[in-house]
Amino acid sequence: MEIIHKNLVFPNKKFKNDHDALSFLALEVENAGYARSTYKDAVLAREKIFPTGLPTGKINVAIPHADSEHVITSTLAVMTLKEPVDFHNMGEPKSTLPVSIVIMMAIAEPKGQLSMLQKIMGIVQDSQHLKQLMKYTTAEELFADLNQIFQEVHI
Repeated sequence: MEIIHKNLVFPNKKFKNDHDALSFLALEVENAGYARSTYKDAVLAREKIFPTGLPTGKINVAIPHADSEHVITSTLAVMTLKEPVDFHNMGEPKSTLPVSIVIMMAIAEPKGQLSMLQKIMGIVQDSQHLKQLMKYTTAEELFADLNQIFQEVHI
């Protein structure tokens, strides 16, 4: 099963805030048929309680998601931001950090979340790869890179 799809990869998007960025990406996941109509609200609600901004150096990442009951088929939605957007810090929820890459997980099988997070952390901990992801200007380029990484992930 493919975990990443070209129609859920968005380079150089621009948003005013994290709410708008999350809403856009979650609705794309819903509209593509991978999640139920409750997914967007579940992602937004979860983000308020458990923020997903991750300080990873010069290019910070957010890894938002919702519980599996809101997901129909596992997938990832990824976007790079033309200008960073403030997300609350996962480790220090009262503080914010500028996020440039959002990797949204929609995982239908709860046990699959750990293997997916491990693969995502491999990307997040590689500052050179994060820089490369930010350089892509087309969905095709971004998808090709991510597809190579996630093609061996089975959930």
